Amino acid sequence: MALRRVTIQDVADACGLSRNTVSKVFNGRGAVQDSNRQLVLKTAQELGYFQLAFGKETQPELSLKNIALLTRHMPVDDHFGTSLIPAFAAQLGRAGYTLMMYELSDEELRQGALPAHVNPEQTAAILGIELFDRAYLEKICALKLPILLVDGCCGAATTLMPCDWISMENLASTRALVEHLIGKGARRIGFIGDPYHCNSFHERWIGFYSALANAELPLDKTLCILYPDTAPYGDAGWLAERLRRIPQLPDALICVNDFIAIRVMTALKQLGVAIPEQIMVTGFDGTAQSAAIEPSLTTVQIPGAEIGRIAADMLLNRIANPCRPPISVYAKTTPIWRESTNRK
Repeated sequence: MALRRVTIQDVADACGLSRNTVSKVFNGRGAVQDSNRQLVLKTAQELGYFQLAFGKETQPELSLKNIALLTRHMPVDDHFGTSLIPAFAAQLGRAGYTLMMYELSDEELRQGALPAHVNPEQTAAILGIELFDRAYLEKICALKLPILLVDGCCGAATTLMPCDWISMENLASTRALVEHLIGKGARRIGFIGDPYHCNSFHERWIGFYSALANAELPLDKTLCILYPDTAPYGDAGWLAERLRRIPQLPDALICVNDFIAIRVMTALKQLGVAIPEQIMVTGFDGTAQSAAIEPSLTTVQIPGAEIGRIAADMLLNRIANPCRPPISVYAKTTPIWRESTNRK
C-alpha cells in the first residue's frame, strides 16, 4: 500500500491522461475510450488510489469508514465490473467511505479466511464480486457484517443466505436472444459456456433451454460446449477443435458471455465458417469489443455503472439499517442486435 495519499492528478500523470478523463472513469459518467478506462483502473490499483483516496482526496483515515471489496479475480478488460467498481466507489466516497480492494489467494479461499489486511473491527461492510465459492460465502456471511454480493455462486438467487444480493437480469434477455434466432430461421441452436460456473451463467442456461421448450424445439447437448469454466475457453484453437467434433454445426450459438463469443467467432473463422450466413452467434455483457469485432456481435448490454451505484446505495442502506431483512435486486439488461445474427 502507498505511504502517501494518492490523488486523481497522480493517476492522471501516471497514465498520461487529463484529470478530467480520469474523473470520468472514476465517476462512471461520460464517454471514455475502453483502452483508457482499462489503463486508469490498472494504474489506480497499482498506485493504491482505491485503497487510500477514492472520492475523498483529503479524507483522513477513519475507523469503520472502510468498505472491503473481496474478489477472486480483479475485473479487467471486458468484464462489466470495470465500470461497476468506479461508480460504486465514487458513490461511497461521496458518503465518506473508502473502498479497499483485495484479491483472495487460493489459501485464503481454502481456509475461509479474510485477507491479512482486512480488520473486521474497522470494516463497515463487504462487497463480494467474482466470488462463486459457496463455502467461502457462508463463512464471510457468518461475520455478521453488512455484506452485498454481486452475482454469486450457482443457485445464489434461490439460496437463503443472510446477505444482500444484486445481479444483472439474465433469463428474459437470453430468452429474447433465442427467440430472435428462431425468428431468423434457426432451429438447431447450441450453447457455449459452463452453466454452473456462477448464478448468472446458470440463469442464462435456464433462459436458453426454456426458450427452446417454449418454441417446441429440442435441447440437443451434442450442439453445445459445456465444459467446466476451468477449461481454456479463451483459446480459439481449443474451441475450434471442439466445434470440429460436432457432426453438423448448429444454425446458431448462444455464448454465455462476450469473451467466449468473440473467441468462438475467431474459431469459426479458422474453420472457414461464415458468420452469420452459415452460423449465427450471440454473446452477453455488451463489451466494447463486441461492437469492434467483425462482424459486430449481437449481445446483451449490462448496465455496469448503474449496478455499481445501486449496489452502493444498497450497502449504505444496510449499514444504516442492519436489522432489515436481506434483499435481492435485478438490474434490467438490454439485447443489442448486430451483424452476427443479421441473416437475411
